[in-house]
Amino acid sequence: MTRIHDMGGRYGDGAVKPDAPEEPVFPQEWHGRALALTLAAGALGRWNIDASRHVRECLPPADYARFGYYEKWLGGLANILVAQGIVSADEIIAGRALGPADDSLRNRRLAAEKVVPVLRSGGPSSRPVDTAPRFAIGARVTTHPIAGNQAISGGHSRLPAYAAGKTGTVVLHHGGHVLPDSNAHFGGEAPEHLYTVSFAAGDLWQHAESPADEVCLDLWDSYLTPA
Repeated sequence: MTRIHDMGGRYGDGAVKPDAPEEPVFPQEWHGRALALTLAAGALGRWNIDASRHVRECLPPADYARFGYYEKWLGGLANILVAQGIVSADEIIAGRALGPADDSLRNRRLAAEKVVPVLRSGGPSSRPVDTAPRFAIGARVTTHPIAGNQAISGGHSRLPAYAAGKTGTVVLHHGGHVLPDSNAHFGGEAPEHLYTVSFAAGDLWQHAESPADEVCLDLWDSYLTPA
């Protein structure tokens, strides 16, 4: 099954309203602090980027629908901090620590002078894989007929519902990359070959505004079968 975040091409969610070109990066001051808090907490090493995406996807649908972008970030962060035992729900409510911090967390603290070097180093997801790629550039492939994690019910996946069971063309091969479906649930990185697959908009949506438009998705090997 998919969750409320998987709304691409779905009817009933209203029009898409692009940000104005002159809109600031952080329209409100707290938006920048929300980003900083999320990055600092991630540096504690208790979760990975795929797990952080999944907790945001798992917000209650009513909250997800009404929250702004950084409200979703804070909601997901609060949930994963509690789930990982870094803070308690009571501490979230109180807005302060109710006990001493774990020394192992103190040692992982992201000091101010380390922020820029850490962000510049990034977190590459490329990994070596022992198998040859199944698909060559130009190969026709069909995605799994059901969107969602195939191993964990309700689990994380990067195959959107609108592209499930659709046929496209491989246009790029990126080598091996961490599989989000496993990594989000701390099941190991399980790297697979990653491809960019091109679809015609008219093949994805029955009433596409511009059927000839090209839609490119990065999809892992296990999402695909030969067409």
